[in-house]
Amino acid sequence: MTTREFNFDGLIGPTHNYSGLSFGNIASAKHQNQTSHPRAAALQGLEKMKTLAAMGIGQCVLPPLRRPRIEFLRQLGFQGRTATEVIHAALKQAPQLVAASYSAASMWTANAATVSPSADCSDNRVHLTAANLNSTLHRSLEGPSTAKLLRTIFSDSEEFFVHNPLPSSVALVDEGAANHTRLCDDLGGPGLELFVYGSIPNSPDSPSPKKFPSRQSLLASQSVVRHHDLRLNNVFFWQQNPDAIDAGVFHNDVISVGNQNVLLTHEMAFVEQAKCLKSLSSVYEIRYEKPLHVIEFSADEISMEDTVKSYLFNSQLVTRPDGKMSLVCPIECEEIASAQKCTERILSEDNPVDEVKFLNLRQSMNNGGGPACLRLRVVLTEAQQSKIHQGIILTETLAAELESWIKKHYRESIHPDDLLDPELIAESYGALEALADILRLPTAVLLDR
Repeated sequence: MTTREFNFDGLIGPTHNYSGLSFGNIASAKHQNQTSHPRAAALQGLEKMKTLAAMGIGQCVLPPLRRPRIEFLRQLGFQGRTATEVIHAALKQAPQLVAASYSAASMWTANAATVSPSADCSDNRVHLTAANLNSTLHRSLEGPSTAKLLRTIFSDSEEFFVHNPLPSSVALVDEGAANHTRLCDDLGGPGLELFVYGSIPNSPDSPSPKKFPSRQSLLASQSVVRHHDLRLNNVFFWQQNPDAIDAGVFHNDVISVGNQNVLLTHEMAFVEQAKCLKSLSSVYEIRYEKPLHVIEFSADEISMEDTVKSYLFNSQLVTRPDGKMSLVCPIECEEIASAQKCTERILSEDNPVDEVKFLNLRQSMNNGGGPACLRLRVVLTEAQQSKIHQGIILTETLAAELESWIKKHYRESIHPDDLLDPELIAESYGALEALADILRLPTAVLLDR
């Protein structure tokens, strides 16, 4: 067993619902107040994990965070003797706060943290910085809990360093690995880390979106680089195209995806894109003495509308044990003609990608999260693999246990009105208690108490 990349997928939580909390996320807004299907959602996510594991890709499971967060509502002044009374009090004045307390958005672990492997960091440790997710209220609740969970999983301080979220500020908004790409030759060797930001706060001359907010600041990305003690000659800072943000590309991973020596991107992904790609390709070729495969798609090939509808670039680009690559796409990429043609082009050209898989993740996609949103990529050496918490590594036995757990504890459907049901609170907390036993994690960590 050598250095491998592991996908840490978020289990979709039992309160998965469509409350439309994410401004700028078109799918989230489109499905607001519709009925969700938590059991189907979790089973779809688990099926994706099983598919990747069967391909020989390292696969781990991250549990959902505790929801609802009643203490959040109490902090905002809502009172009651019981959790149900607090929720009813909040619903009368601010129903969006109830929805925020119930949000299952931690399932999208690409936003959980930014990760740099030990080969890139000066102290030869894996560094993880939990994201503060300050651009949306419901996700801003996640950072401290995520940091606690990551410290439990990556507990060996000689191999791992888990950083707290950056301070809460619009100038430091950080949405994690969804705006971060690592390119390299050998997974175990040093890589090039690309940090994509949407804005430079207090810089009126910098291009900025007009319709939707950017969700990553340059200052936040620079701070993560300092935390991880990265070598600056291996780091790139690129600005996301503001027109893409206004078209619904709220994270870079909705319009670009990279893996080792391949970068798939839309022509509208970055500011001064031609200059950026030329510079990156040159550095890559000099560093590794081989070319970087940049596969760029024009708006004529796939429009911005179809890019956002299909989530083509939110596919997972992974390296199999045989050294070739697979593109794991949402099923929408098979249904939307322009996206399908793009996958055909990828397969027809001279590059390492020789397989495309289409998976049904409809429940996640309806809320604006595709395959890449559901996973956090972590490169681990052989020694590091043995020092993470072993109970979260997906095996056939664990997958079967999780399937039974989901079928036992998850509702078939949830409408936003169901967030008033006191039984949902008990069901959600009880599910996490049972999950703690399955994953061999402390109950106090999963219940964040």
